[in-house]
Amino acid sequence: MEQRIGSSSQPLDVPVVPAAAVDPAYIPGLTSPAPAEPEDATEEATTAESATEDTATEEAASDEATDETAEEAAEEADPDGPVFEASDRRASITADHHGVRLRLDDQECEFRWEEIGAVETEAPRFGKRFTVTVHTPDRRWYPVEIEAKAKSQHKEWEAALDEVLDAYFEEGADEEEPAEERAP
Repeated sequence: MEQRIGSSSQPLDVPVVPAAAVDPAYIPGLTSPAPAEPEDATEEATTAESATEDTATEEAASDEATDETAEEAAEEADPDGPVFEASDRRASITADHHGVRLRLDDQECEFRWEEIGAVETEAPRFGKRFTVTVHTPDRRWYPVEIEAKAKSQHKEWEAALDEVLDAYFEEGADEEEPAEERAP
């Protein structure tokens, strides 16, 4: 008995329709001329565009000022707790009372402490790359590697990250333990 691997259906032969068949005026490489506008209409359009740009610039400036004041207010409201920050030319890791933020090039993700199942660190025996991996309860993990200036920096980073994890990550576990003890 002969067996075939793959699909048994054959591709359809579809003829390629040249653009000239769709548009009889089509000539490859030729574009249609722009319609001529009176000079008054051009001046009006330029004035309208500049007014729109001015309004957009003012709105952007007010949005930036609002964002900056909101960030400053959030920073002032932050409790005085440990903060871990490590970065190199491509990646950065920040852990504070909000949670853990990872950045690699133009990609960024933020995890609140409730969303984190575990935080794992790895310092290789040889080399200067320090890896922090954030594990979520839904079995996903997000690793970021940071290159240290010296291998001795790994111990400093691990100690600082442990301090942050002890302060914020364990708070949720401490609150849940008494509730579990009362249940039986």
